[in-house]
Amino acid sequence: MSKKLTTSWGAPVGDNQNSMTAGSRGPTLIQDVHLLEKLAHFNRERVPERVVHAKGAGAHGYFEVTNDVSKYTKAAFLSEVGKRTPMFIRFSTVAGELGSADTVRDPRGFAVKFYTEEGNYDLVGNNTPVFFIRDAIKFPDFIHTQKRHPQTHLKNPNAVWDFWSLSPESLHQVTILMSDRGIPATLRHMHGFGSHTFKWVNKEGEGVWVKYHFKTNQGVKNLAPDVAAKIAGENPDYHTEDLFNAIDKGEFPSWTLYVQIMPIEDADTYRWDPFDVTKVWSQKDYPLIEVGQMVLNRNPENYFAEVEQVTLSPGNFVPGIEASPDKMLQGRLFAYSDAHRYRVGANHNALPINRPVAEVNNYQRDGFMRPDNNGGGSVYYEPNSFSGPQESPQDNTTAFPVSGAAGSTGYDHDDHYTQAGDLYRLMTEDERTRLVANIVAAMKPVERDDIKLRQIAHFYKADPEYGTRVAEGLGLSVPVTQA
Repeated sequence: MSKKLTTSWGAPVGDNQNSMTAGSRGPTLIQDVHLLEKLAHFNRERVPERVVHAKGAGAHGYFEVTNDVSKYTKAAFLSEVGKRTPMFIRFSTVAGELGSADTVRDPRGFAVKFYTEEGNYDLVGNNTPVFFIRDAIKFPDFIHTQKRHPQTHLKNPNAVWDFWSLSPESLHQVTILMSDRGIPATLRHMHGFGSHTFKWVNKEGEGVWVKYHFKTNQGVKNLAPDVAAKIAGENPDYHTEDLFNAIDKGEFPSWTLYVQIMPIEDADTYRWDPFDVTKVWSQKDYPLIEVGQMVLNRNPENYFAEVEQVTLSPGNFVPGIEASPDKMLQGRLFAYSDAHRYRVGANHNALPINRPVAEVNNYQRDGFMRPDNNGGGSVYYEPNSFSGPQESPQDNTTAFPVSGAAGSTGYDHDDHYTQAGDLYRLMTEDERTRLVANIVAAMKPVERDDIKLRQIAHFYKADPEYGTRVAEGLGLSVPVTQA
């Protein structure tokens, strides 16, 4: 026997095909509370989409430690070889809307939520090791350039390249984005990175700086632009479908997590500022150290409840993992959780997909959509004399020295060309040819030559051949100040 259809309050519904009316022609009666409830709920079925990373796919899985890293961090979920922790991952494109195509040239979000016994730990990164900017104050402006023109409502190459040409720190990421890696073949065939520098602290209170690298065990595969465009027209949800089908067939994708470890004192002497997210650390200087395996083995039961309502923030830490002075990270510590409070609600972290497996004890009360008992009748302030939850000093973050005058200050290092040039020179001739072709195709719609020439100058500073080839492709000459 099938279950009875009910209202959201559990009352049985007698007729779900016809609304209550005054006779067969109506009008409709306002007393049809089932109709009103259905229409009212339907009007509210779409929460505001994410400002960035709106289009995404997700999956459940587990993380298993394969190497002892306890000398570097006291994080419980990394404490012993063989330990497994449940996790959820959300992959995404950055700039497009919720209904945009999967196979566009764009960075991919790579956001992992670990449900640890000490609380949720979120690692919210991308499929690239660097980013376009290195200070959060520039983030709203950068994202505006990736969105639509306020008058035409069309994508605006003029804004994109104007901003990049005026922000030379973007050159490294632009080179990656315009390379073969700019369009992954599937979500399973790309690496993931924490991108930022973080701090690991062990049980003795000793710290190190750390960077995360998820290496795909499926191998890296990318799409040629013409193939990607064809797929975008025929199946705009190609990556979403591929991930779901692979897991559904038991072909569970996996990644090996490695870290780079830098001693705390090296930050003052390394040739790059280790907190500048537009730069990488040489793996010759700080080799990769294996940590464990991430395996995705279960699809979501409901896309909205899990993939759309999952909220991840780089500010969700656990003991043994802390923030660094990375200026971009510092801004994200606030911005991400603030976006979730606006988009999903003040109690977004109490939803099933976000709720920690660890017991939650705090004095936060009320707000929209509180799904639990709201603390019941327990004490609701601190400090108190009624045995309420108390702070645990042993879990406090470790101190690090800061100095300098308060003011709007940039990084001390402004070499934005060496690493981009090194990347260009590492490419094969075929890879360079495709890189230049992709850049030329992307820059041709730019209407002003001064913007093109300013960007060409950056390419030339990274490598003279790089800039010259882009200039030739655009029918321009390298600015005389560079040549």
